[in-house]
Amino acid sequence: MARQSKIDVLEATRLTRLGRLEEAMAVLRGDSVAPHDRAGPSDAAGGKAPVVDLVPPSAQTGSAWTPPLSTPAEPAAPRNDKSPFSGSWIEGLLDLVRHRTPEDGRDDRVGGGATPAVVPGEARFEERSFSNEAGRRNYKLYVPGSFDGQPLPLVVMLHGCTQSPDDFAAGTRMNALAEEHTFLVAYPAQSHDANASRCWNWFNAGDQRRDRGEPSLIAGITRQIMDDFPVDPDRVFAAGLSAGGATAAIMGATYPDLYRAIGVHSGLACGAARDMPSAFSAMRQGGASTGGASPRIEGRMVPTIVFHGDGDTTVHPLNGAQVVAQAVAQANARENLRTTTLSGQAPGGISYTRQVQCDDAGRSVLEHWVLHGAGHAWSGGSASGSYTEPRGPDASREMVRFFLQHDRP
Repeated sequence: MARQSKIDVLEATRLTRLGRLEEAMAVLRGDSVAPHDRAGPSDAAGGKAPVVDLVPPSAQTGSAWTPPLSTPAEPAAPRNDKSPFSGSWIEGLLDLVRHRTPEDGRDDRVGGGATPAVVPGEARFEERSFSNEAGRRNYKLYVPGSFDGQPLPLVVMLHGCTQSPDDFAAGTRMNALAEEHTFLVAYPAQSHDANASRCWNWFNAGDQRRDRGEPSLIAGITRQIMDDFPVDPDRVFAAGLSAGGATAAIMGATYPDLYRAIGVHSGLACGAARDMPSAFSAMRQGGASTGGASPRIEGRMVPTIVFHGDGDTTVHPLNGAQVVAQAVAQANARENLRTTTLSGQAPGGISYTRQVQCDDAGRSVLEHWVLHGAGHAWSGGSASGSYTEPRGPDASREMVRFFLQHDRP
Protein backbone atom coordinates (compact mmCIF):
# COMPACT_ATOMS: atom_id res chain seq x y z
CA MET A 1 0.00 0.00 0.00
CA ALA A 2 2.93 2.33 0.71
CA ARG A 3 4.21 1.73 -2.83
CA GLN A 4 0.78 2.55 -4.28
CA SER A 5 0.63 5.77 -2.21
CA LYS A 6 4.00 6.86 -3.57
CA ILE A 7 2.87 6.15 -7.14
CA ASP A 8 -0.27 8.22 -6.57
CA VAL A 9 1.77 11.17 -5.29
CA LEU A 10 4.12 11.06 -8.26
CA GLU A 11 1.21 10.82 -10.67
CA ALA A 12 -0.56 13.75 -8.99
CA THR A 13 2.64 15.80 -9.25
CA ARG A 14 2.97 14.94 -12.95
CA LEU A 15 -0.63 15.88 -13.71
CA THR A 16 -0.34 19.14 -11.78
CA ARG A 17 2.74 20.20 -13.71
CA LEU A 18 0.80 19.53 -16.90
CA GLY A 19 -1.95 21.85 -15.68
CA ARG A 20 -4.46 19.00 -15.26
CA LEU A 21 -5.46 19.98 -11.73
CA GLU A 22 -8.84 18.24 -11.55
CA GLU A 23 -7.26 14.91 -12.50
CA ALA A 24 -4.47 15.45 -9.95
CA MET A 25 -6.98 16.11 -7.20
CA ALA A 26 -8.96 13.02 -8.18
CA VAL A 27 -5.82 10.86 -7.92
CA LEU A 28 -5.05 12.20 -4.47
CA ARG A 29 -8.63 11.66 -3.28
CA GLY A 30 -8.53 8.08 -4.53
CA ASP A 31 -11.36 8.69 -7.00
CA SER A 32 -11.65 6.66 -10.17
CA VAL A 33 -9.80 8.40 -12.97
CA ALA A 34 -9.02 7.73 -16.60
CA PRO A 35 -6.03 5.46 -17.27
CA HIS A 36 -2.63 7.16 -17.29
CA ASP A 37 -1.62 8.49 -20.67
CA ARG A 38 2.05 7.66 -20.20
CA ALA A 39 3.71 4.49 -21.46
CA GLY A 40 3.73 1.54 -19.13
CA PRO A 41 1.37 -1.04 -17.69
CA SER A 42 -1.88 0.14 -16.23
CA ASP A 43 -2.50 -0.10 -12.49
CA ALA A 44 -4.19 -3.23 -11.31
CA ALA A 45 -7.81 -2.89 -10.36
CA GLY A 46 -8.65 -2.91 -6.72
CA GLY A 47 -9.84 -0.59 -4.01
CA LYS A 48 -7.56 1.25 -1.59
CA ALA A 49 -8.13 1.50 2.13
CA PRO A 50 -9.08 5.03 3.13
CA VAL A 51 -6.48 7.12 4.89
CA VAL A 52 -7.56 7.67 8.49
CA ASP A 53 -6.18 10.70 10.30
CA LEU A 54 -5.66 10.58 14.06
CA VAL A 55 -7.88 12.55 16.40
CA PRO A 56 -5.85 15.34 18.09
CA PRO A 57 -5.47 15.61 21.89
CA SER A 58 -8.57 16.73 23.75
CA ALA A 59 -10.03 16.75 27.23
CA GLN A 60 -11.36 13.27 26.52
CA THR A 61 -8.17 11.73 25.08
CA GLY A 62 -5.57 13.55 27.19
CA SER A 63 -2.23 14.14 25.44
CA ALA A 64 -2.52 11.17 23.09
CA TRP A 65 -3.40 11.15 19.40
CA THR A 66 -6.04 8.44 18.95
CA PRO A 67 -7.80 6.75 16.02
CA PRO A 68 -11.39 7.91 15.53
CA LEU A 69 -14.26 5.49 16.15
CA SER A 70 -15.47 6.35 12.67
CA THR A 71 -14.06 8.45 9.88
CA PRO A 72 -15.42 11.98 10.39
CA ALA A 73 -16.19 14.47 7.71
CA GLU A 74 -13.18 16.71 7.12
CA PRO A 75 -13.86 20.15 8.65
CA ALA A 76 -13.47 23.25 6.56
CA ALA A 77 -10.64 25.59 7.50
CA PRO A 78 -11.77 29.05 8.58
CA ARG A 79 -10.97 31.71 6.02
CA ASN A 80 -11.94 35.29 5.38
CA ASP A 81 -13.24 36.69 2.11
CA LYS A 82 -9.78 37.77 1.01
CA SER A 83 -8.12 34.39 1.55
CA PRO A 84 -6.70 32.89 -1.67
CA PHE A 85 -6.42 29.44 -0.08
CA SER A 86 -8.61 26.39 -0.25
CA GLY A 87 -9.64 24.68 2.94
CA SER A 88 -8.04 21.38 1.87
CA TRP A 89 -4.47 20.15 2.03
CA ILE A 90 -4.75 19.16 -1.63
CA GLU A 91 -5.34 22.72 -2.82
CA GLY A 92 -2.70 24.03 -0.44
CA LEU A 93 -0.06 21.69 -1.77
CA LEU A 94 -1.02 22.22 -5.39
CA ASP A 95 0.11 25.81 -4.84
CA LEU A 96 3.63 24.43 -4.49
CA VAL A 97 3.71 23.03 -8.00
CA ARG A 98 0.98 24.91 -9.85
CA HIS A 99 2.31 26.61 -12.99
CA ARG A 100 1.39 30.26 -13.34
CA THR A 101 2.62 32.85 -15.76
CA PRO A 102 4.52 35.64 -13.91
CA GLU A 103 3.07 39.09 -14.32
CA ASP A 104 5.36 41.72 -15.79
CA GLY A 105 7.41 43.35 -13.06
CA ARG A 106 5.63 41.46 -10.28
CA ASP A 107 8.82 40.65 -8.39
CA ASP A 108 9.83 44.32 -8.42
CA ARG A 109 6.89 45.20 -6.18
CA VAL A 110 7.33 43.91 -2.66
CA GLY A 111 3.68 44.46 -1.84
CA GLY A 112 2.57 41.95 -4.46
CA GLY A 113 -0.60 43.94 -5.19
CA ALA A 114 -1.78 44.18 -1.57
CA THR A 115 -3.10 47.43 -0.16
CA PRO A 116 -0.15 49.31 1.36
CA ALA A 117 -0.06 49.21 5.14
CA VAL A 118 -0.94 52.37 7.05
CA VAL A 119 2.21 53.89 8.57
CA PRO A 120 1.56 56.16 11.57
CA GLY A 121 3.45 59.31 12.56
CA GLU A 122 7.19 59.17 12.15
CA ALA A 123 7.27 55.44 11.38
CA ARG A 124 8.67 54.15 8.08
CA PHE A 125 7.87 51.06 6.00
CA GLU A 126 10.80 50.88 3.61
CA GLU A 127 11.31 48.74 0.50
CA ARG A 128 14.78 47.23 0.41
CA SER A 129 16.63 44.32 -1.23
CA PHE A 130 19.46 41.89 -0.62
CA SER A 131 21.42 39.63 -2.97
CA ASN A 132 24.13 37.00 -2.73
CA GLU A 133 25.26 33.91 -4.64
CA ALA A 134 21.83 32.28 -4.06
CA GLY A 135 19.93 35.11 -5.73
CA ARG A 136 18.09 38.30 -4.81
CA ARG A 137 15.12 38.95 -2.54
CA ASN A 138 13.20 42.14 -1.85
CA TYR A 139 11.89 42.86 1.62
CA LYS A 140 10.09 45.51 3.59
CA LEU A 141 11.34 46.90 6.88
CA TYR A 142 9.12 48.56 9.46
CA VAL A 143 10.89 51.19 11.59
CA PRO A 144 8.68 52.38 14.49
CA GLY A 145 8.17 56.09 15.05
CA SER A 146 9.57 55.78 18.58
CA PHE A 147 13.00 54.75 17.27
CA ASP A 148 15.62 57.35 18.26
CA GLY A 149 18.86 55.46 17.75
CA GLN A 150 18.69 53.05 20.67
CA PRO A 151 19.47 49.31 20.17
CA LEU A 152 16.30 47.54 19.06
CA PRO A 153 14.99 43.97 18.79
CA LEU A 154 14.36 42.66 15.27
CA VAL A 155 11.57 40.27 14.25
CA VAL A 156 11.81 38.63 10.80
CA MET A 157 8.35 37.66 9.50
CA LEU A 158 8.07 35.01 6.74
CA HIS A 159 4.78 35.01 4.83
CA GLY A 160 2.80 32.05 3.52
CA CYS A 161 2.05 31.00 -0.07
CA THR A 162 0.53 33.69 -2.35
CA GLN A 163 1.01 36.32 0.37
CA SER A 164 3.15 39.47 0.28
CA PRO A 165 4.87 41.60 2.94
CA ASP A 166 2.05 44.16 2.95
CA ASP A 167 -0.62 41.46 3.16
CA PHE A 168 1.21 39.61 5.93
CA ALA A 169 1.81 42.81 7.88
CA ALA A 170 -1.89 43.68 7.65
CA GLY A 171 -3.05 40.22 8.69
CA THR A 172 -0.68 39.76 11.64
CA ARG A 173 -0.76 43.39 12.86
CA MET A 174 2.88 42.98 13.81
CA ASN A 175 3.65 46.61 12.91
CA ALA A 176 1.24 47.84 15.59
CA LEU A 177 3.05 45.69 18.15
CA ALA A 178 6.36 47.11 16.90
CA GLU A 179 5.05 50.58 17.76
CA GLU A 180 3.88 49.40 21.15
CA HIS A 181 7.11 47.64 22.13
CA THR A 182 9.60 49.51 19.89
CA PHE A 183 11.21 46.90 17.64
CA LEU A 184 12.02 46.51 13.94
CA VAL A 185 10.03 44.13 11.72
CA ALA A 186 11.40 42.71 8.46
CA TYR A 187 9.18 41.02 5.86
CA PRO A 188 11.24 39.14 3.23
CA ALA A 189 9.32 38.62 -0.01
CA GLN A 190 9.58 35.32 -1.83
CA SER A 191 10.31 35.73 -5.52
CA HIS A 192 7.72 34.67 -8.06
CA ASP A 193 10.57 33.28 -10.14
CA ALA A 194 11.70 31.07 -7.25
CA ASN A 195 8.19 29.70 -6.67
CA ALA A 196 5.14 30.36 -8.84
CA SER A 197 2.89 30.74 -5.79
CA ARG A 198 5.47 32.65 -3.74
CA CYS A 199 5.88 29.75 -1.32
CA TRP A 200 9.19 29.54 0.49
CA ASN A 201 10.77 26.30 -0.72
CA TRP A 202 10.91 24.61 2.68
CA PHE A 203 10.57 21.17 1.08
CA ASN A 204 13.76 21.38 -1.01
CA ALA A 205 16.83 19.74 0.54
CA GLY A 206 18.97 22.52 -0.95
CA ASP A 207 16.93 25.15 0.95
CA GLN A 208 17.41 23.54 4.37
CA ARG A 209 21.12 24.18 4.90
CA ARG A 210 23.14 26.95 6.47
CA ASP A 211 24.74 29.38 4.01
CA ARG A 212 22.91 27.78 1.08
CA GLY A 213 19.78 28.68 -0.88
CA GLU A 214 16.93 30.57 0.75
CA PRO A 215 18.26 30.29 4.33
CA SER A 216 21.36 32.21 3.22
CA LEU A 217 19.15 34.93 1.70
CA ILE A 218 16.99 35.32 4.82
CA ALA A 219 20.05 35.33 7.09
CA GLY A 220 21.65 37.85 4.73
CA ILE A 221 18.62 40.15 5.00
CA THR A 222 18.80 39.84 8.78
CA ARG A 223 22.51 40.70 8.88
CA GLN A 224 22.06 43.58 6.44
CA ILE A 225 19.51 45.16 8.78
CA MET A 226 21.86 44.57 11.72
CA ASP A 227 24.58 46.42 9.79
CA ASP A 228 22.30 49.34 8.90
CA PHE A 229 20.51 49.73 12.25
CA PRO A 230 21.55 49.39 15.90
CA VAL A 231 19.98 45.95 16.36
CA ASP A 232 20.62 44.19 19.65
CA PRO A 233 22.18 40.86 18.53
CA ASP A 234 20.66 39.09 21.56
CA ARG A 235 17.14 40.06 20.46
CA VAL A 236 16.80 38.79 16.89
CA PHE A 237 13.83 36.52 16.18
CA ALA A 238 12.08 34.80 13.24
CA ALA A 239 8.47 33.74 12.77
CA GLY A 240 6.29 32.58 9.90
CA LEU A 241 3.04 31.09 8.68
CA SER A 242 2.60 27.82 6.76
CA ALA A 243 5.48 27.65 4.25
CA GLY A 244 6.92 30.64 6.10
CA GLY A 245 6.48 28.81 9.40
CA ALA A 246 8.37 25.81 8.03
CA THR A 247 11.10 28.18 6.87
CA ALA A 248 11.25 29.82 10.31
CA ALA A 249 11.88 26.34 11.73
CA ILE A 250 14.69 25.91 9.21
CA MET A 251 16.21 29.25 10.21
CA GLY A 252 16.19 28.26 13.88
CA ALA A 253 17.82 24.92 13.07
CA THR A 254 20.48 26.28 10.73
CA TYR A 255 21.26 29.62 12.42
CA PRO A 256 20.92 29.07 16.19
CA ASP A 257 23.67 31.66 16.66
CA LEU A 258 21.67 34.35 14.82
CA TYR A 259 18.07 33.87 15.99
CA ARG A 260 17.39 33.97 19.70
CA ALA A 261 13.91 32.38 19.37
CA ILE A 262 11.47 31.39 16.63
CA GLY A 263 7.70 31.22 16.10
CA VAL A 264 6.07 28.61 13.85
CA HIS A 265 2.39 29.02 12.92
CA SER A 266 0.77 26.16 10.96
CA GLY A 267 4.19 25.03 9.75
CA LEU A 268 6.43 21.98 9.67
CA ALA A 269 9.71 20.91 11.26
CA CYS A 270 13.05 21.33 9.54
CA GLY A 271 13.64 18.25 7.40
CA ALA A 272 9.98 17.15 7.44
CA ALA A 273 10.27 16.83 3.64
CA ARG A 274 13.19 16.65 1.24
CA ASP A 275 11.42 16.80 -2.12
CA MET A 276 7.98 17.20 -3.65
CA PRO A 277 6.60 13.69 -2.95
CA SER A 278 7.64 13.83 0.71
CA ALA A 279 6.10 17.31 0.94
CA PHE A 280 2.73 15.83 -0.08
CA SER A 281 3.08 13.21 2.62
CA ALA A 282 4.25 15.62 5.34
CA MET A 283 1.44 18.08 4.75
CA ARG A 284 -1.20 15.39 4.78
CA GLN A 285 -0.13 13.20 7.68
CA GLY A 286 2.91 14.75 9.37
CA GLY A 287 6.55 14.72 8.40
CA ALA A 288 8.83 11.75 8.54
CA SER A 289 11.13 11.40 11.54
CA THR A 290 13.27 14.53 11.48
CA GLY A 291 15.91 13.30 13.88
CA GLY A 292 18.39 12.54 11.12
CA ALA A 293 17.05 14.95 8.51
CA SER A 294 17.74 18.23 10.25
CA PRO A 295 21.26 19.68 10.38
CA ARG A 296 23.44 18.78 13.33
CA ILE A 297 22.98 21.46 15.95
CA GLU A 298 25.69 22.50 18.34
CA GLY A 299 25.17 24.84 21.27
CA ARG A 300 21.91 25.90 22.82
CA MET A 301 18.35 24.98 21.94
CA VAL A 302 16.47 27.75 20.14
CA PRO A 303 13.34 28.63 22.19
CA THR A 304 10.29 27.90 20.06
CA ILE A 305 6.61 28.87 20.18
CA VAL A 306 4.17 26.95 17.98
CA PHE A 307 0.55 27.67 17.00
CA HIS A 308 -1.49 25.12 15.04
CA GLY A 309 -5.21 24.57 14.56
CA ASP A 310 -6.42 21.03 15.15
CA GLY A 311 -8.93 21.60 12.31
CA ASP A 312 -6.14 22.40 9.82
CA THR A 313 -6.77 20.42 6.63
CA THR A 314 -3.86 21.96 4.70
CA VAL A 315 -0.95 21.16 7.06
CA HIS A 316 -1.75 18.30 9.43
CA PRO A 317 -1.65 19.46 13.09
CA LEU A 318 0.76 16.64 13.95
CA ASN A 319 3.41 18.82 12.29
CA GLY A 320 3.12 21.36 15.11
CA ALA A 321 3.93 18.66 17.66
CA GLN A 322 6.88 17.60 15.52
CA VAL A 323 8.30 21.13 15.55
CA VAL A 324 8.25 21.04 19.35
CA ALA A 325 9.73 17.53 19.42
CA GLN A 326 12.58 18.63 17.19
CA ALA A 327 13.35 21.55 19.50
CA VAL A 328 13.35 19.21 22.51
CA ALA A 329 15.75 16.88 20.70
CA GLN A 330 18.11 19.81 20.18
CA ALA A 331 18.07 20.74 23.87
CA ASN A 332 21.15 20.24 25.98
CA ALA A 333 20.84 16.98 27.91
CA ARG A 334 21.61 18.86 31.13
CA GLU A 335 18.62 21.16 30.68
CA ASN A 336 15.77 20.27 33.02
CA LEU A 337 12.45 21.50 31.62
CA ARG A 338 9.24 21.60 33.65
CA THR A 339 6.01 21.09 31.69
CA THR A 340 2.65 22.70 32.43
CA THR A 341 -0.55 22.30 30.42
CA LEU A 342 -3.12 25.09 30.44
CA SER A 343 -6.42 25.61 28.66
CA GLY A 344 -8.55 28.62 27.89
CA GLN A 345 -10.75 30.39 25.39
CA ALA A 346 -10.08 33.52 23.36
CA PRO A 347 -12.64 36.36 23.45
CA GLY A 348 -13.57 35.46 19.87
CA GLY A 349 -14.64 31.97 20.93
CA ILE A 350 -11.75 29.71 19.87
CA SER A 351 -10.62 27.48 22.75
CA TYR A 352 -7.06 26.29 23.05
CA THR A 353 -4.69 24.00 24.93
CA ARG A 354 -1.29 25.50 25.73
CA GLN A 355 1.62 23.30 26.77
CA VAL A 356 4.51 25.28 28.30
CA GLN A 357 7.99 23.96 29.09
CA CYS A 358 10.04 26.22 31.39
CA ASP A 359 13.72 26.32 32.27
CA ASP A 360 15.20 26.61 35.76
CA ALA A 361 14.78 30.40 35.64
CA GLY A 362 11.02 30.05 35.06
CA ARG A 363 11.13 31.30 31.46
CA SER A 364 9.08 29.36 28.92
CA VAL A 365 11.46 27.96 26.32
CA LEU A 366 8.90 25.85 24.45
CA GLU A 367 5.21 26.63 23.95
CA HIS A 368 2.74 24.61 21.92
CA TRP A 369 -0.69 26.19 21.36
CA VAL A 370 -3.30 23.79 19.93
CA LEU A 371 -6.26 25.84 18.64
CA HIS A 372 -9.40 23.72 18.84
CA GLY A 373 -11.52 23.87 15.70
CA ALA A 374 -9.25 26.40 13.98
CA GLY A 375 -7.99 25.83 10.46
CA HIS A 376 -4.99 26.93 8.44
CA ALA A 377 -4.88 30.62 9.35
CA TRP A 378 -3.05 33.12 11.58
CA SER A 379 -4.75 33.09 14.97
CA GLY A 380 -6.10 36.41 16.20
CA GLY A 381 -5.19 38.11 12.93
CA SER A 382 -6.98 40.94 11.17
CA ALA A 383 -9.50 40.36 8.37
CA SER A 384 -7.71 43.14 6.46
CA GLY A 385 -5.09 40.55 5.53
CA SER A 386 -5.52 37.11 4.00
CA TYR A 387 -5.35 33.76 5.69
CA THR A 388 -6.39 34.84 9.22
CA GLU A 389 -8.64 33.54 12.01
CA PRO A 390 -9.72 36.64 13.99
CA ARG A 391 -11.60 34.56 16.59
CA GLY A 392 -8.48 32.89 17.98
CA PRO A 393 -5.96 33.99 20.62
CA ASP A 394 -3.61 36.73 19.44
CA ALA A 395 -0.64 34.75 18.07
CA SER A 396 1.30 37.93 17.21
CA ARG A 397 1.08 39.33 20.74
CA GLU A 398 1.92 35.97 22.30
CA MET A 399 4.93 35.55 20.04
CA VAL A 400 6.23 39.02 20.92
CA ARG A 401 5.75 38.26 24.62
CA PHE A 402 7.61 34.97 24.19
CA PHE A 403 10.42 36.56 22.16
CA LEU A 404 11.10 39.50 24.44
CA GLN A 405 11.52 37.32 27.52
CA HIS A 406 14.52 35.79 25.77
CA ASP A 407 16.45 39.02 25.38
CA ARG A 408 19.65 37.80 27.05
CA PRO A 409 21.58 34.49 27.18
